[in-house]
Amino acid sequence: MPETPPYTAETWPIATCLHAFPAKDALGVSMHDADPQVWDDMFAQIADVGFTLAELADSHVRPADLEPSRRDEFLAVAASYGVGIPSVHLQRQSIIMPGQDERNLEYAHRTIDAAAEWGMKVFSTGLHQPFSDAQRKALWFWTAEGPKDPADPEMWDLAVRRIRELGKHAAELGLPVSLELYEDTYLGTADSAVRFVEEVGLDNVGLNPDVANLIRLHRPVEDWRELFAKTLPYANYWHVKNYTRDEAADRSWATSAPSTMEAGLINYRQVFRDAIALGFSGIILAEHYGGDSLGMCATNQKYIRSLLPKA
Repeated sequence: MPETPPYTAETWPIATCLHAFPAKDALGVSMHDADPQVWDDMFAQIADVGFTLAELADSHVRPADLEPSRRDEFLAVAASYGVGIPSVHLQRQSIIMPGQDERNLEYAHRTIDAAAEWGMKVFSTGLHQPFSDAQRKALWFWTAEGPKDPADPEMWDLAVRRIRELGKHAAELGLPVSLELYEDTYLGTADSAVRFVEEVGLDNVGLNPDVANLIRLHRPVEDWRELFAKTLPYANYWHVKNYTRDEAADRSWATSAPSTMEAGLINYRQVFRDAIALGFSGIILAEHYGGDSLGMCATNQKYIRSLLPKA
């Protein structure tokens, strides 16, 4: 029999993403460099829709590069609204990115140190790279072609070694490392992601089974049921969102659009049952692109709690 989950529907840690808030304002000032009043407004909105946790993506604030006084100010503003920062997610900072790999590796190490200093519980990252020009111009970035990890055994081995290096560093500080599923990377299919994390071979390095990153693609994709069946046993942190999807029977075309978690292609009612049966007990991160992202995350939080074990 599976162990009793450590949380209930009421207590399970569910965070929101920061997609609702621009990484830069109209004058080009980044959230990282913003006046604390900007942070105050952000956390006021987050608290107002019912979140007590928010994932800090480095697209908005870089923990490794924030001066201690600014860090304390940021955390104090968040705490004043009852919002905690349980995790950091490094976006598009691949440790095998051509020309930036060593810089990104050093930055990841500094971010692990910062995450521990901030009292975070998870270091989340992946192997995806910055958007291509086509992705930046597209209405939905996933409809355009982006960078691809090379089919090169030596590069694969380098990626494994470097993630293992980060995993060992994180383990020394008591942090799990979670690797996000993402198309055209070594974490872009279920089998490849599982093989990758198994080759890393550390107990604290697992997967972020963000299957929605894959089912939104306008091309043939793996069945979401198979993706979850293979990756959930390795899950230690979880980005959740959903998309509607339609495709031709001969797979000659496909289309998708963001949706609520309840209305999209993935049946999260079943997936959560499967995850909990497998012993998943990690932080859940509600994520959404387009429209009122924060409002949609709040709607999805209510739905998620309806699926979790009752007290």
